[in-house]
Amino acid sequence: MTKEIILSDATKLAELIRTKEVSPVEVVQAHLDRIAAVNPKINAIVTLADGALKAAKAAEAAVLAGDEIGPLHGVPFTVKDSIDTADVATQRGSPIFKGRVPDVDATSVARMKKAGGILLAKTNLPEFSYWIESDNLLSGRTNNPWDVTRTPGGSSGGESAAIAAGMSPIGLGTDLAISVRGPAAQTGITSMKATHGRVPMTGIWPRAPRRFWHVGPMARSVRDIALAFSQLLGPDGQDAFATSTVQFDGGIGRQPYCQLRVGWMVGPGLGPVHPEVAATVKAAAEALKDIGVFVEQVSIPALERDFPLDVFNRLHVMEMKPAFAEATAGHEDEMYKIGQDHALAARHADEGLYRRRAGGRAAARRLCRLLLALRRADYPRAADPGPQAWRRGVHHRRPDRGRHLPPGRDRAAQRHRLARPVDAVRYEQGRAAD
Repeated sequence: MTKEIILSDATKLAELIRTKEVSPVEVVQAHLDRIAAVNPKINAIVTLADGALKAAKAAEAAVLAGDEIGPLHGVPFTVKDSIDTADVATQRGSPIFKGRVPDVDATSVARMKKAGGILLAKTNLPEFSYWIESDNLLSGRTNNPWDVTRTPGGSSGGESAAIAAGMSPIGLGTDLAISVRGPAAQTGITSMKATHGRVPMTGIWPRAPRRFWHVGPMARSVRDIALAFSQLLGPDGQDAFATSTVQFDGGIGRQPYCQLRVGWMVGPGLGPVHPEVAATVKAAAEALKDIGVFVEQVSIPALERDFPLDVFNRLHVMEMKPAFAEATAGHEDEMYKIGQDHALAARHADEGLYRRRAGGRAAARRLCRLLLALRRADYPRAADPGPQAWRRGVHHRRPDRGRHLPPGRDRAAQRHRLARPVDAVRYEQGRAAD
C-alpha cells in the first residue's frame, strides 16, 4: 500500500481518504518514509514541518466523525522555501536568512491548508529564487531524481524533484521567467504559471520585480493542477495585483455559442525552437481541435521586431537591483556567487541602464509596441456578430453587456474576427482565461 500511496496523485489520495480506504496518517507517514529513503541523494527537502503527523491525526479524526472536509483533506503538500510558512523555517536559500521562521502563512499556503492539505516540508531553491539551478550555500545542491548528476532546474527545482521522486504529491512553486515550468519539464511533472494576479503573492519573497512574479501549483497530473488552482485563486485584500474575482471552472461552464479559442505559435519571435518541441506544441493544438476548440497558428509581429527576452531582461533587472542591494548590504561574504553578481550589479545600477537614457527610452518604446500588440491580441472578438450580421438586422448585445448571443448566431459573419492574430493564450467566455 505504501508504494501505491507515493505513486498516487493528490486527487486520488483525497478520494482514498474521503472513502476511508486509507487514513491521512498513513499517507503522511508514507511520504515521510519516502523522504528519509531518497532525499539524502536528491536533497530536495530542506526542512520538515514538525506538525505534519499531528495534523494528519486531526484530519483522520474529522473523516471518522463524518465532518465536512475539503477537496485536499489529509493530502500532504510541499512548499518552495521562498514562500512563508507559519512556525516552519523559510530561509530563502541564503545564509542571510538562516533560522528565519515566519509568524503567518503566505496566502497560497493558507489556502492549501483551508482546502484540507497538510504541510509536509519545505523544498530547495537557488539563492533568492534567482537562477536556473537549485543550489545555494545554505542547503546545497538539489539533484534530478532521474539522474543525480543532472539538475532539476530552477528556481523551483527542489519542489519539482520532490514531487517527481514521490516525496510529495503536490506543492507550490514560484515563477519569474521559467521557474515552475522549467523544473517541471526537467523532471517529468507538470505545473502552472497562472495569469499574473490570479493567485496572490502575499508572503512570498522576493517581490521585485513585482509585475513579473507568480506563484503556482506543481504536481504529477493536470487534474491536480486544476484542483489546486481552483483553491488558490482570488484576491486576498493584500496583494494589489490580485484583483480578479472570476472563478475557475475548468471549462465546465463553457457554452457552445462562446467557443474556446486557442492561438499557438512556435516562432519566430520566441527565439530558437527545437523541432521536437515544435512538434509537441503542434500535436497539442491538433488534439484541442479534435475536441471542438477553435485553434489557429498565429504570429505576433511585435515579437519578431523587438526581441522580447531582451526587453524583459532590461526591465526586470533594473527593478530587481535596488531590492537585492538592500537585502544583501553587509552580507557579501554570505552570498553564493550568483547572488554576489546580482548584488554587484545592483551597486552599479545608476551607472548602468539608468545612465543610458537613450537606451532606456528605446527599451520603453519597444515595450510599448509589444504591450500594444499583446493587448490587441488579448481581447477576443468572437462574441461580436460582425458588421455583416449587423447590416442584416442582427442586434444581439455582446456578452460583456449582460446578454449572450443565441446558439444560432451567424458564425460566417465572424470570420474576420476569428482570424485576428491572438497570442498563445486560451480564451473562455469572451475573456482571456488562465
